[in-house]
Amino acid sequence: MIRAAVGNQVRMIAMAEVVYFEALDKYVNVVTQDGAALIRTSLKELLPQLDPQQFWQVHRGTVVNAARIDSAVRDEAGKISLKLRARSEQLRVSPLYAHLFRQM
Repeated sequence: MIRAAVGNQVRMIAMAEVVYFEALDKYVNVVTQDGAALIRTSLKELLPQLDPQQFWQVHRGTVVNAARIDSAVRDEAGKISLKLRARSEQLRVSPLYAHLFRQM
């Protein structure tokens, strides 16, 4: 479970509900199917606490729940973006982490 701030409330978010984590300076935005919340820790501090089988770092500031990835799409320039289940935005994959999606 993650304790995250949503306005003046503290919300308990199950790890399975997390779609992705996004670094925002000294904080991390926890994005779920229903919205987003902030946690007061850096992505660097959070990473060692995450299961690397479930959460994949795809960019310097983005860690995605692998179970929430719908597909990986390569554009004309060869850059990879992820389409997510239950979210409309697409996440860019850094060339450093592109190897995770070569076989997909």
